[in-house]
Amino acid sequence: MDQTFEKRKKVILDFISDDLYVPMKIKEISAVLQIPREQRDELKEVLDALVEEGKVALSKRGKYSRGHAEHLKGIFQANARGFGFVSPENGGDDVFIPEENLCGAFQGDEVEYIITAAPSGRRREGKVVRVLSHSVTRIVGLYEKCRDFGFVRPDNQRYLKDIYIPAGKDAGAMTGHKVVVELLSYGGEHMKPEGRVAEIIGHINDPGTDILSIVMDMGIKTEFPEKVLNQAVRVGKPVSDGDRAGRMDLRDWQMVTIDGEDAKDLDDAVSLTREGENYRLGVHIADVANYVQERSALDKEAYERGTSVYLADRVIPMLPHVLSNGICSLNAGEDRLALSCLMTISPSGEMIDHEIAETVICVDKRMSYNGVAKILDGDEDVIRQNEDVVPMLRQMKALSDILRERRGRRGSIDFDFPETKIVLDETGRPLELRPYERNAATKIIEDFMLMANETVAEEYFWRDVPFLYRTHDTPDEEKIRQLSTFINNFGYHIHVRNEVRPKEIQKLLGKVDGTPEEALISRLALRSMKQARYSTENTGHFGLAAKYYTHFTSPIRRYPDLQIHRIIKENLRGRLNEDRVSHYAEILPATAVQCSTKERTAEEAEREVVKLKKAEYMRAHIGEEYEGVISGVTRWGIYVELPNTVEGLVHVADMWDDHYEFAEQSYELVGEHTGKTYKLGQTVRVRVTDADKVQRTVNFEIID
Repeated sequence: MDQTFEKRKKVILDFISDDLYVPMKIKEISAVLQIPREQRDELKEVLDALVEEGKVALSKRGKYSRGHAEHLKGIFQANARGFGFVSPENGGDDVFIPEENLCGAFQGDEVEYIITAAPSGRRREGKVVRVLSHSVTRIVGLYEKCRDFGFVRPDNQRYLKDIYIPAGKDAGAMTGHKVVVELLSYGGEHMKPEGRVAEIIGHINDPGTDILSIVMDMGIKTEFPEKVLNQAVRVGKPVSDGDRAGRMDLRDWQMVTIDGEDAKDLDDAVSLTREGENYRLGVHIADVANYVQERSALDKEAYERGTSVYLADRVIPMLPHVLSNGICSLNAGEDRLALSCLMTISPSGEMIDHEIAETVICVDKRMSYNGVAKILDGDEDVIRQNEDVVPMLRQMKALSDILRERRGRRGSIDFDFPETKIVLDETGRPLELRPYERNAATKIIEDFMLMANETVAEEYFWRDVPFLYRTHDTPDEEKIRQLSTFINNFGYHIHVRNEVRPKEIQKLLGKVDGTPEEALISRLALRSMKQARYSTENTGHFGLAAKYYTHFTSPIRRYPDLQIHRIIKENLRGRLNEDRVSHYAEILPATAVQCSTKERTAEEAEREVVKLKKAEYMRAHIGEEYEGVISGVTRWGIYVELPNTVEGLVHVADMWDDHYEFAEQSYELVGEHTGKTYKLGQTVRVRVTDADKVQRTVNFEIID
């Protein structure tokens, strides 16, 4: 070690150890010790070394003091490259943990850590001191047999080591089986984790095993307990005279359901008439709470699942099919119990009056989005087949336009990204990928559901009773500032006073509409937003520019909707007394957290399945050339998105014509010798070089 460096360390340590020393920032230390500005980097190195050794502590505010570093807590997230991050328990940015400082931490562990360095303007670094608890107990992976023992290679790249399966703990698994492993030990520096095979999912080549592996890895339940299935059969009886008693009878109202062609759980129907110049809009929602009683086995199971999960080859429902596709589904021509939101809306889209009521309905016709879109586009064959409902559908389109335009005026942001429609064959292989575009019919349903959700949220906010809201907070200033800096490169700007307004984001999206950089700027604007969540506090919905918002319209597939239906029904029946109010005040905060968490898990599973099927699809197209748009630029390469929505990476190591450096401010890669640049939104021609189904990645190379 350099003797001069050691001497400097001693001088600084003696200074900080002095009884008269008070914690200071590096700037203050250099001022007191009269260290010239040009030597401040050397001082920083000395302080970093003392922090690393635990002789000096560094506070969150960047002040140095004597003694051991403050021990903090957080959740460890491993990275496939060997290092990791800790998400602090009290929030804030993740802390980088180098490979040599992991202390045997395992993905998902609750750990105690110290900060070892806080480079200015860069991510803080830390060291795991000890593991407090393990949260991961089951892992999905590929089994490999070796003589009398075996190994499991985890699917999730965050689990860095293979899992050792001792003799007799393999449950009969053979090489090539996808399995669920229950961990018996978490290993250490030179030891592999150990486990036993708890379940065999299927052979890696069996249809559906790939998707089921993702589902099970995320802890999503696929089977219902016997008790729950039996209860669903018992309660799912046809509507009787007793069920209809005391309800508003709307069976002679003309109404339709409009859904995707393959939907089986139809939880909303719509009706529309004119009263003078005003519209009378009815949004009729399946009365699931009538069948799923609070604290029943069905209710506990639905609460645990939180949401239905929609995957490429299957739906994992929140409620058993006998309910979700049966008595709770608003099937045409059958009496159904509903909770209806009946709204009177002026020609300018203003809500004049509304009523929420328990009803009995009978849907006239089951319509599909494509069928309704064809009617509105003037397809004569489809119009002839549906003559009776065509006038109502045309009025619905007119009202939908009015509501959308009114929402737009107040600043509602409409992120219109095409979702991916994956067409699979009977063995689960992807035949086709195409953007799943919204049409006039999907927009009608969207607009009517938004209207009902806002109406219900506002009424129950003013009733001042415990309730679940769907909230979307204002974005962080820092993220909006970054977005603002970036879009300046394209000649756009957003006004940010104290905080950004939805109208500003909406205006930006309007300006980029139809430009080459539209998809890119829209995506970056979306990434700068916070995630929507469920909350007992009504803090408003930034993206919709709505003061009041809830989820009321999908109780078959979302638990929050089912939960608020109970509160609404008790209120309608005059049973929302003091006891019930305090009961809901007590249970709703935990319900909000549970529903938000389960929603995230479902979204992640849906995303991973799409990535898996995209990679599998592109395996059949290796060597083919496509034109795509640069959708992301990083120091390790550029991401390119194809018209079929597949996104792949061109790694810098595969860009042979030059050495490329990442320019952080302008989000572009710049060639050192040629000056050639690759930036977001640019069109490039690429060739597919690889597609990995296990890692769910696609690789490209650029063709000049």
